[in-house]
Amino acid sequence: MDSLILADLVTDLPDAVRLQRLAHTLQQRFSSDAVGLLKLDDGSLRLVGAAGLADEALGRRFKVAEHPRFATILSRREPTWFEPGNMMPDPYDGLLDDRRGAPLPVHDCLGMSLYVQGKLWGALTLDALKTGTFDDEIRMEVQRYALLLETAIRVTTLEKENRNLRQLGAAGIHDPQLLDETEIIGRSDAIAQLLHELDVVADSELPVLLLGETGVGKELFARRVHRKSRRRNKPMIHVNCAALPESLAESELFGHVKGAFSGATQDRMGRFEAAQGGTLFLDEVGELPLSIQAKLLRALQNGEIQRLGTDASIKTDVRIIAATNRDLKRHTMEGSFRADLYHRLSVYPVPIPPLRERDRDVLLIAGHYLEFNRARLGIRGLRLSYAAEEALLSYPWPGNVRELEHVISRAALKLLSRGASRDQILTLPAELLDLDLPANPTLELGSDAFSAGMRAGDDGALHPDEASTSYPLALRQALEQFERERILKALRDTEHNWARAARLLQIDSSNLHKRARKLGLKSAAEL
Repeated sequence: MDSLILADLVTDLPDAVRLQRLAHTLQQRFSSDAVGLLKLDDGSLRLVGAAGLADEALGRRFKVAEHPRFATILSRREPTWFEPGNMMPDPYDGLLDDRRGAPLPVHDCLGMSLYVQGKLWGALTLDALKTGTFDDEIRMEVQRYALLLETAIRVTTLEKENRNLRQLGAAGIHDPQLLDETEIIGRSDAIAQLLHELDVVADSELPVLLLGETGVGKELFARRVHRKSRRRNKPMIHVNCAALPESLAESELFGHVKGAFSGATQDRMGRFEAAQGGTLFLDEVGELPLSIQAKLLRALQNGEIQRLGTDASIKTDVRIIAATNRDLKRHTMEGSFRADLYHRLSVYPVPIPPLRERDRDVLLIAGHYLEFNRARLGIRGLRLSYAAEEALLSYPWPGNVRELEHVISRAALKLLSRGASRDQILTLPAELLDLDLPANPTLELGSDAFSAGMRAGDDGALHPDEASTSYPLALRQALEQFERERILKALRDTEHNWARAARLLQIDSSNLHKRARKLGLKSAAEL
């Protein structure tokens, strides 16, 4: 084990990969069913490396004050062993990957606090289903390995700090808190690529236009751009353009002087002035009335504003981040959005992938909301059944992360309303999620691939062929095949014009290219 950890220390690896490899190495060395490396952030522990734990566990934030086992581990410098039958609730109950949501039987639990440069960094946890796995000898060995583990963590931390410093240059004082990434949950390739792109563009002064469906969390990504930018020590002001009445929009954005209109009893600065030196986030910018768009354009072109009721100009220094769920390019052609303003805002457009394109991130984010509802509702434990996990992975999520939050919260309340006890480890079944999934995708798709193991009945419908040993594809695969066929048809109908195909499918053209690659449509020859 020593050689594997030391080899990783001298190898250039991404932070998440090194910590994940470390967790797997520890799992093998100590014959554990589950291993967790948890980092302490503002009173909560989050998993930064794990082996043997369900995906939903990786998205959870465990508040130490609500979990006495974690609090006990962090209060000691030596390993803490919890005897089988210990009455303290186990935060991992039911979260081992092979248990699929069932409460764990009596098992061994071992934990140890980890320090980096004398400061509490987090904790290591080891869990085994077999009682007696962590005997006195194992506990002593875990303590001996603590220094090596802390060294690996320190190397990872230093590499991350060095990367941040190289990105930020001499722009300002490095503040790790301002660069915290814990708000955005996800480990998919789509989200990793997006975060890398945002980190690169953050260091520029270019305006950024975030494009994405309702509920994808555009504000979170905007805040990341601000945190990673040279303006991070200045304010970021959020303007919800959809909530601005046309009669008040000019005053809200640019301010007014006393007497400018009825009720203006004193001078008031607008959002541009409030964001001076920092970032102005124009959320749902596509909702701005045309009259306000013209005034916004002038402010962006000239770098100055005028308060309502005066001709005096005020110089402004703000970076613009805008966001919309509309197809602004189409709206410019229709005349409902100014083309010149669109070009000002879309210097660097960034599509935010919808939840359905983020692979298993849906389970990580679900874990975050499960833990939130567990604490909010006072439940001992709250997790997903295997069928519920499959349902979450199969659903297309038109409302994205916001819809997922509501689905989890609603299901937890329904479970309690049906008489479930808060003192038990509760498992959410798929039916309580109320997801509108296709009852039988094979009927809709009509593909030979989906009809494997099916036969035509007298009623003309497809039915399971009991004589066949094959089965229809899983729902997730069926949905992907349906999506693949729709993309192929759109490309054929437009003579392989990707921009026109994207308009037919009502998605952004860059998202169409990404989705096609994900579905294996990599070249024109395949189409």
